Amino acid sequence: MEGINLSSTETLETTHQPEENATHEHETHDHGHDHAHEHQHGPTLNPDLTREVEIEIPADDVSRSFRAIVKRFQKQARIPGFRAGKVPESLIRGRFAEGIRQEVVESILPQHFRAAIDQKGVKPVSQPQVTDLHLEDGQPLKFKAVFEVLPEFSVEGYQTISVPRPDTTLTDAEFNAELERARDAHSTMVPVTDERPLAHGDWAQISFKGDVKTEAVEGPEQPDAQPAAQPIGGQDVLVQIGGSNTLPAFNEALTGSKPGQELKFEVSYPEDFGERRLAGKTVAYDVEIKSIKTKVEPELNDDFAKQLGDYETIEDFKNRLREHLAQDKQRRLQAETKDKLVDALVAHFQFPVPESLVQNQIDVRLDRGLRALAAQGMRTDDMRKLDFARLREGQHPAAEAEVKASLILDKIADAEKVEVTDEDVERELQIISLQTREPLETLRARLTNEGSLSRIREQLRREKTGNVLYERLA
Repeated sequence: MEGINLSSTETLETTHQPEENATHEHETHDHGHDHAHEHQHGPTLNPDLTREVEIEIPADDVSRSFRAIVKRFQKQARIPGFRAGKVPESLIRGRFAEGIRQEVVESILPQHFRAAIDQKGVKPVSQPQVTDLHLEDGQPLKFKAVFEVLPEFSVEGYQTISVPRPDTTLTDAEFNAELERARDAHSTMVPVTDERPLAHGDWAQISFKGDVKTEAVEGPEQPDAQPAAQPIGGQDVLVQIGGSNTLPAFNEALTGSKPGQELKFEVSYPEDFGERRLAGKTVAYDVEIKSIKTKVEPELNDDFAKQLGDYETIEDFKNRLREHLAQDKQRRLQAETKDKLVDALVAHFQFPVPESLVQNQIDVRLDRGLRALAAQGMRTDDMRKLDFARLREGQHPAAEAEVKASLILDKIADAEKVEVTDEDVERELQIISLQTREPLETLRARLTNEGSLSRIREQLRREKTGNVLYERLA
């Protein structure tokens, strides 16, 4: 009986329609998506936030519900040998006993549960788990419901929690570096026709082959203990002499050489080298110099600006580039600082967190991760092979911190009287509509049906609260 929804009246709409073969099984259904995993979390609750109510429903209410549901089954049942609506009650009760019991429970438990929690003054935040259910027609229905509640905690002193406010001013160095990147992206490689050796700043066009050297294994019984690594090679590769990404050994070997030369040298890669198959290895290279090239960057003039987009002059491009970079830096640093501020609040205020909310947040994080993997081309069959128990465990600390942060921000929002207007929600829906290319009215109707508008409003309120806290930083 753990699947019973005691928190709303939605289950009251559930109907069972007996079929002619007198079976009464739930059919599988398609949610319209494939998460490639099952939510494997169980009904674990935080004991510090777990509450239990014992409820007894009078026998008259139970019998009344049984009679009403049996009559409905009688009208709907189609059993060979009996006219529609004329199936004996005893046969209905025998054939559809489990379905009748389920509907009786769903029809009378929610209202009595709500009355019980209202009387106790508690508000569940998790789906109640029904235990010790005793149901017989003509007898009182007794059961226990176990659930989690929100923690009671204070955010007194939150105004004193702060982190350094960042300097979001765009520097000339940052602007010039981006301007150079724009020039570099539109540069061209020009062959050097002069007969001269490679010098610093030149680009060498090379073909190469590299063999990873393996350590000799002592002892005659293990001659093949270290298998040969796969050969390394490349054709017409461009390497900049003295470039930031060029290894010192290549700079030393190539400097002073000329097209047509063939070189032999070794490179010892550091243990922390980015390419794992080369990290800590020594490679013997055979390199042929094909040609020398130099990079020619475009001049910063009006013609270059027009190549980049709808710009009339180079000054127009520079001004808009500076404005874009300044806004981007401000947004980025503000977001990072708000995250640090929330982290500081989470570390400062200590209280228990509902495990059910943590598990829901883990679901969100995993689903987001799986969508990212799917976008990168990972197949559904490969996703199913992932160790979701280990993934869930790994996501737990971050999910718990996110839930805790939301609870803290909600408390601070109450203290600051932060409000979200309908115009705020409408603006957010317009942004989502543009991002997803879903028509605004269709999006609004879907989110309303899914009950997601309230979550959007909650998130906007937390973002507003984060802005309030950020503006107070010195």
